[in-house]
Amino acid sequence: MIEVAVTGASGRMGSKIIKTILKQEDMELVAAIEAPNTPFEGKDVGEVIGVGNLGVEIASADDLRDVLIEKSPDVLVDFTIANASVNTIKITAECKVNLVVGTTGFSDEQLNWIKRTIKENKIKAVIAPNMAVGVNVFFKILKDLAPIMADYDVEIIEAHHKHKKDAPSGTAVRAYEIIAQELGRDTDKAGVYGREGLVGARTEEEIGVHAVRGGDIVGDHTVLFAGEGERLEIVHRAHSRQSFVSGVIKAIRYVLTAPEGEISDMGDVLGLK
Repeated sequence: MIEVAVTGASGRMGSKIIKTILKQEDMELVAAIEAPNTPFEGKDVGEVIGVGNLGVEIASADDLRDVLIEKSPDVLVDFTIANASVNTIKITAECKVNLVVGTTGFSDEQLNWIKRTIKENKIKAVIAPNMAVGVNVFFKILKDLAPIMADYDVEIIEAHHKHKKDAPSGTAVRAYEIIAQELGRDTDKAGVYGREGLVGARTEEEIGVHAVRGGDIVGDHTVLFAGEGERLEIVHRAHSRQSFVSGVIKAIRYVLTAPEGEISDMGDVLGLK
């Protein structure tokens, strides 16, 4: 039985992850964590998310270390916000608990620190900006397609709900990185994030990245390859957050056999590499 702890337990993603864990024959929820001073602290997580009493109380993130020591889960799943997630990763790694992280918006400095922490503590981790199976097939297609379309202009457009705080999305950033790397372009210089005013003609090197925010859009990503007389669009649309949760379940199972001290991604989980 895989024993799992979930942070952001009462949130949109956390509650869906918990509900899906409960349906797995090989998984058990042993801990639920929320931000400090929420009204749910001390309440049964099952009652909070509407599935009945589970016998698992929501703990404060301030008590995360004590919870991990007491419950000793095999895996902690984190879908929260970058600054909070960094602290969660630190404590979880020091407690020698494996990680599945879908939080986005990490800075380069934070990502480098996360890599060092996981390596130093010799834990196993899956960290990915988007855990939907279809999105990771989308990444594989972009990797294979970019060299073929090397003389086409590339634009990336992403759309999300009005509550999303970071832009561009982690998925759009990863798509950009894949394309830039395959085309041999400098990832620090090729990206053009939105355009305004008299920007002039686009350069051969630039890759446009654009963010749309509105309504309840779960997540749309389009990569446009525009050439003379034609264009090719590669599109992924998420209709429900359950698409992300299905990938999380696969990642939980995979992380137990992942390389120690390294960060795996969904390409590793799905065998796409």
